Amino acid sequence: MSTLPQRVYQLVAQIPKGNVATYGQLALLAGSPRASRIVGAALYRAPTGLPCHRVLYRDGTLCCDQAFGGKEIQRQLLEAEGIPFLPDGRVDLKRCLWPGPKEQP
Repeated sequence: MSTLPQRVYQLVAQIPKGNVATYGQLALLAGSPRASRIVGAALYRAPTGLPCHRVLYRDGTLCCDQAFGGKEIQRQLLEAEGIPFLPDGRVDLKRCLWPGPKEQP
């Protein structure tokens, strides 16, 4: 049986360009719906190469300044992938929220 961080890494690896997910969504999909903070901690320590910049807060706000090189870097990465932003700086989740994997990990 895999650990929660391992399940989260498997899920994040499946988020395609042009889509984003939320910490809570990943916690739910990984089988621990109340573990969004643990998801965040796992992503902070994630292996290199995972598209962790595609994970946001539930309202579309970008991550904290310590992760992914800071909010500006995260925004640049997302914009380069075609992620739409609202005028207030949040990601437009209605247009790009990942529906989840076709199969659960």
